Amino acid sequence: MTQRALDSSGGQTPGPGEQPPGNSRTSGNPRQAKIDAGAELDPVHPVDPPPPPHRPEGLTTAEVAERVARGEVNDVPVRSSRSVVEIVRANVFTRFNLIIGVLWVIMLFVAPIQDSLFGFVIVANTGIGIIQEWRAKKTLDSLAVIGEAKPTVRRDGTASEISTSEIVLGDLVELGPGDKVVVDGTVAEADSLEIDESLLTGEADPVIKRAGDQVMSGSFVVAGGGAFTATKVGREAYAAQLAEEASRFTLVHSELRSGISTILKYVTWMMVPTAIGLIISQLVVKDNNFKESVARTVGGIVPMIPEGLVLLTSVAFAIGVVRLGRKQCLVQELPAIEGLARVDVVCLDKTGTLTEGGMDVSEVRPLNGSDEAYVQRVLRAFGSSDPRPNASLQAIIDAYPADGGDGDGTAGAGRADGGDAGSWAVTDAMPFSSARKYSGAAFTEADGTASAWLLGAPDVLLSEGDPALKQIERLNEQGLRVLLLARVPGGALDAPGAAAEAVPTALVVLEQRLRPDAGDTLAYFADQNVATKVISGDNAVSVGAVAGKLGLAGAENTLDARRLPSDPDEMATAMERNAVFGRVTPQQKRDMVAALQSRGHTVAMTGDGVNDVLALKDADIGVSMGSGSEATRAVAQIVLLNNSFATLPSVVAEGRRVIGNITRVATLFLTKTVYSVLLAILVVCTQVEYPFLPRHLTLLSTLTIGVPAFFLALAPNKERAQPNFVRRVMRYAIPSGAIAAASTFVTYLLARHHYSGAGALEAETSAATLTLFLVSMYVLAIIARPYTWWRVALVAAMGLGFLIVLVVPWLQDFFALKLVGTVMPWAAVGIAAAAAVLLEFVWRWVGRRFRA
Repeated sequence: MTQRALDSSGGQTPGPGEQPPGNSRTSGNPRQAKIDAGAELDPVHPVDPPPPPHRPEGLTTAEVAERVARGEVNDVPVRSSRSVVEIVRANVFTRFNLIIGVLWVIMLFVAPIQDSLFGFVIVANTGIGIIQEWRAKKTLDSLAVIGEAKPTVRRDGTASEISTSEIVLGDLVELGPGDKVVVDGTVAEADSLEIDESLLTGEADPVIKRAGDQVMSGSFVVAGGGAFTATKVGREAYAAQLAEEASRFTLVHSELRSGISTILKYVTWMMVPTAIGLIISQLVVKDNNFKESVARTVGGIVPMIPEGLVLLTSVAFAIGVVRLGRKQCLVQELPAIEGLARVDVVCLDKTGTLTEGGMDVSEVRPLNGSDEAYVQRVLRAFGSSDPRPNASLQAIIDAYPADGGDGDGTAGAGRADGGDAGSWAVTDAMPFSSARKYSGAAFTEADGTASAWLLGAPDVLLSEGDPALKQIERLNEQGLRVLLLARVPGGALDAPGAAAEAVPTALVVLEQRLRPDAGDTLAYFADQNVATKVISGDNAVSVGAVAGKLGLAGAENTLDARRLPSDPDEMATAMERNAVFGRVTPQQKRDMVAALQSRGHTVAMTGDGVNDVLALKDADIGVSMGSGSEATRAVAQIVLLNNSFATLPSVVAEGRRVIGNITRVATLFLTKTVYSVLLAILVVCTQVEYPFLPRHLTLLSTLTIGVPAFFLALAPNKERAQPNFVRRVMRYAIPSGAIAAASTFVTYLLARHHYSGAGALEAETSAATLTLFLVSMYVLAIIARPYTWWRVALVAAMGLGFLIVLVVPWLQDFFALKLVGTVMPWAAVGIAAAAAVLLEFVWRWVGRRFRA
C-alpha cells in the first residue's frame, strides 16, 4: 500500500470538511448513501452487523487449519464440465433411445438377428457420443485449471496466491484493479477502492467502498485497491450458485440445438399417429404371419427416428472443444463455438488485442518552460503512487526506476516505503479510471513542498484550442500514445475543478508494441466479410494509426466517441460508417454493442481489462485474453489462454465447421424421416404390406446416412453460418423425402404387379430397396458438394458397399436382398434416374425460391 494517512482500518482518513479520497461519486449515489446511513437495502446489499476488528496480518496458519476442520471453507464445486455420470445419463436416457430400445427388445424375440442390427448401431453410436464428450470434459477441466483465478490472500502477514476453493471464513483477501470479488466480505482496507456491481445489480456506475462497507461475490474492482475480510464462503456467498452455473459445460441454448429440438418435436407429432396407423394396418388388417408383420411394422417405425442427428451434433461440438483445447482456447460455454461462427462484426479493444500489454517511453517533452530534470523526478515519484500500475504507468516506472538517480543527486521515490531519506513521499493518490481517463498523485517533495499531479489523456485534461494539441495530434498520427503530466494548483487532488485548472507540464510519449500476428488476423476477418471495429479509450487518431499499420481496412475512418450521438439509431449508423473509435468510456462500449445489435448484427467483443466487462457481458460472444483481468475472464464465453488474438480465426473456423456440416447432415437425417413417414402413410392408405424389414433400412441408413454423415460432419467448412436453421434444413429435406418416398412406392407397386408366387414379397422388397438406395445416394451426392477427392471417394465407397451386398451370396441371404430377373431391377434404376433429375431441378428451384 502507498504511504498515506490511513485510519486504523486501513482506509484513508479525510480531514475536516474534506470529501472522501478518490472519485467523489459516492455523494451522488443514493444506494451508497443508504449504506452509509445503515439502511436496509435488498438481498444484494444487506447491511451486516459491525465487522470484526481488522487484523492487517490476516489469519494465522493455525486459525486456517481450525476453520478448514470446521468446514468453513469456500468449497463450492465449480465445474467446467458435466460429470461422467451426467454425460452417460444424457447420452443413454433419451426419448428416442427408449423407443428404439423397446423395439429392439421386441425384434430380438420375433425376428432373426439381422433385423435387430439397428439396436447394435444405436449402442455403438451412443458409446461414441459418451467417449467424445468425456474427451471434451477432460480437455475443459484441464484448461479450467490453467485459467483458474488465484486470489491473493494475506496469512501470517504474508500475501500469497491461493486457489479460490482454499479461502476460509475470516481470510483477508487483497484487491486490485480487475480483481473479482470471489466471496462475500467486509472492506478492511480501502485505497480509493471502486467496485463495479453491475453483474449483480445491473447498475453501471462503480461504487466507492470504504472500510466497513460490504462487497459481494460477483462484483469486481475497476479502480484503486484494498483488502476485505471474508464473511460468507462456499454456498452462502451470494454469487456462488451463479458462478457455478455460468462456468458449467452446457450443450443447450443455441440456435442449432434449439432448432434440432424444434424439428424433433414436429417429428414426434408426425411419428406417433403414423406409427399407430402402421401397427393397425400390419397387425390387424393384413392377415399375415404374426412375426413377419411385427418385423415389418418395426421396420416402418425405426427409420422415422432421426436419432443419429442429436448424437452427431453432440459429437461435433465435443470434438470442436478438443480441437480448440489443443490451441489453448477455453470454451466456457459450448454454444460460443456456434455463436462466433455467426458473428459479422468483431469489436476489438486495442490494448492487449492489437498491441501487446507492454509499452516503452520514447521521449518526454517539457511544456511551458518546465525543467526536464524536475519532470523526471515527478515521473519517478509517480511510479510509487500505485501499487498495481497499469501498462502506461509501468512503462514510466521502467524508464524512470525508483532506485535510479534523478539527475541532481536526489534519490527517487521507493515503491514500498516512499524511498530513502530526502526522497518524495506519496500523500494521496487517485488510481486511473477508464471513465475519467487520468490518474493522480500528491507528494511531499524532498524540500517539504507539497504538490499534486495528474497524468492522463491530453485531450481530456487540455482545453480545446490549446497549442499543445497540435503537436499531440502529429504524434498520434504516427501511432504513438501521448500522456499529459499536469500540475494541480493548491496541491489537492480532490479539489473542485482540479482537472480543469491543472497546468500542463510535460508530454510523455509512449510507443506501443504491436502484436506480430494481429495483421494476419485482421486480414482473415476482412476475407471472411466480418467487419472489424476497433474500440479504445485512447486517442482516436493514434488508434487509427496503429490499426493502419496492421492493415485494417477503413482505419482512416476514425471517430472520437465524445462526438458519438446518444440516439441508438444514429449511433448504429456511425458505428457502421467508421472502423476506429477513440476515447470510448466503458458505458459507451456497452451502448455501441447494443447499437450494432439493434441493426441485426451478431457482435463479438474482445478485451482484457475491466473497462471491457460491460461490453463483453452484453455482446453475443465475449472473448477474453487469458492474461486479462479476472472479471473479464469470468464474463467471457471464450478465453484465449495463450493471449493470442491469432487464435480467434481457429475458433471461427471451428464454429463454421460445426454449424455448416451439421446443417448438411441434418438434411440427410430428416430426408430419411420424411420418406419413412410418407411410406408408412402410403402403406396404410393402400392396405399393402410394408415393403421393408428393419435389416433393409439399417443397411440403407448406414451407407447413405450414418457413415457419410460422420465424415461430412467433421470435414473442413469455411462457409459463414447462416440463421434460420430449421427453415434451411426442412426446405430441402421435405421435397427430397417426398420424391424418395414416391419413387420407392411406385417401384414397389409395379413390382407387386410384376412378381407373383412364392418369394414374390422378397423380390418386391429388393426392387424397392434398390430404388430407395439410388435416390438416397443422389441426395448424398448433392449434399457432398462441392466435390473434393475424398468426398467423391466417400460417395463411391458407399455405392460399392451396396453393390457388394447385391453380388455376394451370403450377404444376399443375410440382408434378404436378391434381384430377380432384369425387368424390375432396370425399371427400379430408371425410376431412380427420373427421381434424380427431379431432385436436381427441385434443389435448384428451392435454392432460388426459398432463400433462408
